[in-house]
Amino acid sequence: MTITAQPAPDVAGAEEILTPDALAFVEKLHTRFAGTRDELLEARVAARAAAAETGRMDFLPETADVRAGDWKVADAPEALRDRRVEITGPPSPAKMAINALNSGAKVWLACLEDASAPTWHNVVDGIKNLTEAARGTLAYTSPEGKTYTLRTDIPRAVVVMRPRGWHLPEAHVSINGQPAIGALVDFGLHFFHNARHLAETGQGPYYYLAKTESHLEARLWNDIFTFAEGELGLEHGTVRATVLIETIPAAFQMDEILYELREHASGLNAGRWDYLFSIIKYFRGAGEKFVMPDRADVAMTAPLMRAYTELLVQTCHKRGAFAIGGMAAFIPNRREPDVTAAAFEKVHADKAREAADGFDGSWVAHPDLVEVCREEFDGVLGAKPNQLDRQRPEVAVTPEQLLDVESVPGRVTEAGVRMNLYVAVNYTAVWLSGNGAVAIHNLMEDAATAEISRSQIWQQIRNEVVAEDTGNTITAELVKTILGEEVERLRAEVGDEERFATYYVPAAELIERLVSGRDEDFEEFLTLPAYRHLTREVIAS
Repeated sequence: MTITAQPAPDVAGAEEILTPDALAFVEKLHTRFAGTRDELLEARVAARAAAAETGRMDFLPETADVRAGDWKVADAPEALRDRRVEITGPPSPAKMAINALNSGAKVWLACLEDASAPTWHNVVDGIKNLTEAARGTLAYTSPEGKTYTLRTDIPRAVVVMRPRGWHLPEAHVSINGQPAIGALVDFGLHFFHNARHLAETGQGPYYYLAKTESHLEARLWNDIFTFAEGELGLEHGTVRATVLIETIPAAFQMDEILYELREHASGLNAGRWDYLFSIIKYFRGAGEKFVMPDRADVAMTAPLMRAYTELLVQTCHKRGAFAIGGMAAFIPNRREPDVTAAAFEKVHADKAREAADGFDGSWVAHPDLVEVCREEFDGVLGAKPNQLDRQRPEVAVTPEQLLDVESVPGRVTEAGVRMNLYVAVNYTAVWLSGNGAVAIHNLMEDAATAEISRSQIWQQIRNEVVAEDTGNTITAELVKTILGEEVERLRAEVGDEERFATYYVPAAELIERLVSGRDEDFEEFLTLPAYRHLTREVIAS
């Protein structure tokens, strides 16, 4: 095989990341594992087709012995035993990385996936920042001369890096003339440069695994970890991984996913928006009973979300793994103190519920929320690092409960359609400009919220849903009209015609196609066509 990588001249120190030895390691990963990844992506298509046809899903009969077995994952390393507050965000730019590490959170989810637009600059700069962070040398000086450095008076957050999902390519790295697999580029470069140092200092290497849809995909990651440890001479089990249960098939395979990763497993996380998006995607042809209300109405207290999260806590603690709660996406706005105060109350309630349910920690998107989350988990945990001893034997969840969309409280409204279109276009435009984490209306939006936004509208058009606030049937024509109005609203807000034409016009065109309601036009991931647009010059060359 032959691997080539484009230079990243806009990243200072890029040559220290894209070394011949590091690229050779990435090439080894592709040689051994790319074929299996391709087979697993094909298996996803078959699984979705079966779910769409039957409108059902069940726990796997062929793995019943795993669910019934008496086994546990490996004991947690010291650095990961207390995860009561985790902050999320991209590792590029450096200023955001430093703020996350200095936030007082126990863990920083350094995200190269949903919270990062995968420009080549962001990928290489992100790995460089993580490499410097591992050694305590990460620093940044703003154009105004303000310097940001890592604090030494408090413990820095432990880094858990999230590589891209299996579906995304990396157009700037070519292997035998074909784009590399984004996940293997992210993991390979980070692991090669940092794994040995992190292991020696007791700080890793640790990873979050995104978009997993089956235990066989977890098995692939386990094989990759084992191979990578061997290549660098690390002890087997040095790597620890937390899996996001953010797809509906993964919710039916939590035991199996932990089992496949058991010597490398750390825990599971409840990822709300991608989970709901996955339900729509899997059951998009199964009729009105899978139509969800406006996304703002789908609370974690809805019966199907309670079933999902309680099963996650029970499964994790039965197996000695950590259960990590969902995102508090609110972004404080000092110009609107009443809005901020009301949002803080909601975050307190959300984290109090998770702590009481048995979660060992939870996510926040902004440093100001770290203390809010910590207060609620401190109130339950006290001096304990976690609550693995909370076994939840009373929890019994059925397939019907996990798929009970019909009982979700809330309405489908035209106002919700309008908000979804605004968020989807706005987020996609900013993503195309190179930023994957976007504050919209005091909420941190990422690719997952854009996915649920666009897929809800697709589903509503497909099922000819009637908006409860206006009585109008949600059709492609109505959506196109609303989209035009929201695009004009964004034009006025942006105020820069060149920026609007460069990013917002193609974003609106993409969203219009993605919400058409025609099955043949349902894209598996918004980020796939968006990435083709982002890298069109690279692909053309």
